[in-house]
Amino acid sequence: MRLEAIPNPSLSRRFLPPILALIATVFVASFLAMVAGGNPFAVLGLIIKGAVGSKFALLETLNRATPLIFTGLAVAVAFRAKLWNIGAEAQLYSGAIVAVLMGTGALAWSSPALIPAMIICSMSAGALLLLIPTLLKTRLGVDEVVTTLLLNFIFLLLVSLLLEGPLKDPMGMGWPKSARLLAEARLPRIVDGLRLHWGFGIALIAAFVIWIVNTKTTFGYAMRAVGYNAEAARYAGMPVNLIMMQTALLSGGLAALAGFSEVAGLKGTLTLDLSPGFGYSGIIVAMLALLHPLGVVVAALFVAGVFVGADSMSRAAGVPTYLADIMLATALLLMVVAVLLTKFRIMRD
Repeated sequence: MRLEAIPNPSLSRRFLPPILALIATVFVASFLAMVAGGNPFAVLGLIIKGAVGSKFALLETLNRATPLIFTGLAVAVAFRAKLWNIGAEAQLYSGAIVAVLMGTGALAWSSPALIPAMIICSMSAGALLLLIPTLLKTRLGVDEVVTTLLLNFIFLLLVSLLLEGPLKDPMGMGWPKSARLLAEARLPRIVDGLRLHWGFGIALIAAFVIWIVNTKTTFGYAMRAVGYNAEAARYAGMPVNLIMMQTALLSGGLAALAGFSEVAGLKGTLTLDLSPGFGYSGIIVAMLALLHPLGVVVAALFVAGVFVGADSMSRAAGVPTYLADIMLATALLLMVVAVLLTKFRIMRD
């Protein structure tokens, strides 16, 4: 048996395998729920109800989706150019650190000036953090998968050090955390009295802007060309190394926005558990979206809904929340197979 490339896949060939992959994920989740002692249909119903069954649940899902959109976009941008950014978690924390440094009194500015400055500086921190592994890749041939992955652990240790030292809230008790951001440094709420903030709006704008960049600009074309075949792009006269570095700056900046939005929009302070793995979940989001910027929004909402719904389901049905992790892992694996089947057909020798 061998795989044969399909030159021009039909519309059904492009969309049917991913749809079947999601349906298969539901069946796998149902089976696991039954094994765990729950009613499969009741468990799935509770997940949906916990994610979108009320105004509060829906807004919580949108809240959880906000950092996933940013990290999903970061991964999608980088992967499109074959830059394997596994370090969105570190870039997220770099943006959060800068947001805390600027938003706790370093700048006595009003919100219209302070928040844009925090956004720019947070993005710059994440961009520069990814630029280092990219330079090592383009100049010395160092594998960026290894360097970006290791930076995640380094930054977690750095955050722990800062929260036990320079950034520690002098009035805090118990779990280490930073001082709270000033009111001028906080993103306003979209809905008064609820936790949904304008970080979600910024995430939607970012997804639309990245879609425009990918489809309507020379830089977007250059990223795709490098991703398809870097050697061919170099032969055609494209500055491949420069394009890779520009891609790294954009990807790292997007991931840092996740940290900024969590600190300035939701938490108001920096803690070691600020991210429950948003950087890694961004890889799942990007792959489920097939690296499409607008698809990232849909995939992030799906992933966020699974997590939020699973929390509610676990309390109601007594089924472990690990079911959500298994669902997402299954969805990712099946989606990879589905993408393969959209581009290749299985031939028997």
